Amino acid sequence: MNDKNKTKVGDNTRLAHIGNNPRAFYGFVNPPVVHASTVLFPDAETMASRNQKYTYGTRGTPTTDALAAAMNELEGAAGTIIVPSGLAAVTVPMLAFLSAGDHVLIVDSVYHPTRHFADTMLSRLGVEVTYYDPAVDAGIGALMQPNTKVVLTEAPGSGTFEMQDIPAIVEVAHRGGAIVMMDNTWATPLFFRPLDHGVDISIQAATKYPAGHSDILLGTVSANEACFERLLDTHGALGICAAPDDVYQVLRGLRTMGVRLERHQQSALALARWLEGQKGVARVLHPALESHPGHAIWKRDFSGASGLFSIVLDGGGQTQAHAFLDALKYFGLGYSWGGYESLAVHVQLNDRTIAHAPKEGPVMRLQIGLEDVEDLKADLAGALAAAAKA
Repeated sequence: MNDKNKTKVGDNTRLAHIGNNPRAFYGFVNPPVVHASTVLFPDAETMASRNQKYTYGTRGTPTTDALAAAMNELEGAAGTIIVPSGLAAVTVPMLAFLSAGDHVLIVDSVYHPTRHFADTMLSRLGVEVTYYDPAVDAGIGALMQPNTKVVLTEAPGSGTFEMQDIPAIVEVAHRGGAIVMMDNTWATPLFFRPLDHGVDISIQAATKYPAGHSDILLGTVSANEACFERLLDTHGALGICAAPDDVYQVLRGLRTMGVRLERHQQSALALARWLEGQKGVARVLHPALESHPGHAIWKRDFSGASGLFSIVLDGGGQTQAHAFLDALKYFGLGYSWGGYESLAVHVQLNDRTIAHAPKEGPVMRLQIGLEDVEDLKADLAGALAAAAKA
């Protein structure tokens, strides 16, 4: 890393310079894309001892190191592994720190594929899984067991955006001997740095805001010093490696993530405030709104909000939800988020066990892209009118 990156500077300045030292590669601004499996050794002794920086493609390349270094800087981490999807960023650390006979606590508002992994793979491997209310906070102590090894958090929650008191959960979990992981994809480390709040492992779906263009799958897992060695060893044992071209594209995406997030945040908050006053909307689920139950926690711990939130329609069911979606022109109907284009999806919440779905009507999740707010507002107005007529 360049010396200039060691001083305290603004987010956009950091994003423009982290992860690569041009002097290390003939002055080129961007790091090289290294496609590698085999790495040659200069002699038999070096080969036997593996006493060189790179030994095989699965163990890292200059390309993956560049992104890992950038994420270490953003997260304040001892180390970062790069994996080929956001879901892999959840599953690899879980496999690293859970064994047969262990118990894991997972927030009930978690990303659905994480739940599927826990209910299938972890259960099959003999790990006991308990889902907890996202509002439990320090009360999580009542759910801790002697064999609780991991507490998985996600704030705000997928779909319905419940906030969690992360420092309170960390304090209780650590007292019980568990490590705390957090899926922090919504905020990114620009708006919340989990490790600064005591979290041990920070999970990012780099598919979202770091990549920013809906064309890359990638995940990053950043750990504190106590957890990184075990995380890295598991990563190597599983052989779950990210492709160099994808890694390069995410590093390139980081350069503009700050300015993109600023626009996502501004547009989403403007639309969320407007939607609060619209007929046909029962509730707007956005932590930065004063009406949100978790607003005080968000305001205390977070420095910003991204472009993803949900609304609850005022009555109806699937018919109204589909009418809302089918009337949209600029909002695409698709999963994921964090890209430049707006998206909408009918959130399915029938897998919840404790954090039950809102009762007023269907929950519609909105990813606010980089389009003009007035155009998106008109699009949503038409969708609300269509839902009301359905």
